Amino acid sequence: MTDAVGSIDMPDAQDEAPESKKTRKGGKRGKKGPLKRLALFYRQIVAELRKVVWPTRNQLTTYTTVVIIFVVIMIGLVTVIDYGLSNAAKYVFG
Repeated sequence: MTDAVGSIDMPDAQDEAPESKKTRKGGKRGKKGPLKRLALFYRQIVAELRKVVWPTRNQLTTYTTVVIIFVVIMIGLVTVIDYGLSNAAKYVFG
């Protein structure tokens, strides 16, 4: 089990990797060509999209209606505030 600071089993000073070891650049991904990396990227995109739970047509209609109603209400609210502030500015500044 770990906490926000680090591992419970090991002190924080031992969690850091020693600087004497050389790190490899690229690893397995560095050896592939750009087309293979691009193909892998698209395969991963398709795999993630298959995990998505898509809404039903009824849910989509409900969500769209709620968003449109909310946007219309916000447009009305901003319009009323703008109209009020413009009239207040005309009253104050002539």
